[in-house]
Amino acid sequence: MQPRDLEQYLHEHIPLSRAMQVSVVTMAVDSVTLAAPIEPNINHRGTAFGGSISAVAILAAWSLLHTRLSAEGVTCRLVIQRNSIDYLKPVEADFTATSLPPEAADWLTFTRTLGRKGVGRVTVRCVLECAGETVAHLKGEFVALAKQ
Repeated sequence: MQPRDLEQYLHEHIPLSRAMQVSVVTMAVDSVTLAAPIEPNINHRGTAFGGSISAVAILAAWSLLHTRLSAEGVTCRLVIQRNSIDYLKPVEADFTATSLPPEAADWLTFTRTLGRKGVGRVTVRCVLECAGETVAHLKGEFVALAKQ
């Protein structure tokens, strides 16, 4: 899968990503970076809406899992179970969300459990940046359900 393929997938299957004008900046087995412009994500204060910031981070984390599982030939339904986000600074311009890979041992446990029990859970973290500064951190817990 190439970055353009992922972006098209997101826009077709998660319409909010299209409305937010999310784009895929980079994509690798251990990280996905998504970008979003400020204009469609602005709030009444002229900064990015907190829900938009959170949504882009969740999309980056989900995208990392989706592409990595696809690359490993694993077909499953992947959903977020819970998340927490720390907003560190106002987001006053275009911003990015970069997912960080789960620890190797956590990934192994996740994929083994998914294979054996048909369900697996894993945590992914994201760093959000604007104008070269870290503006937020997200921790997302995802569940993968094996397709029948």
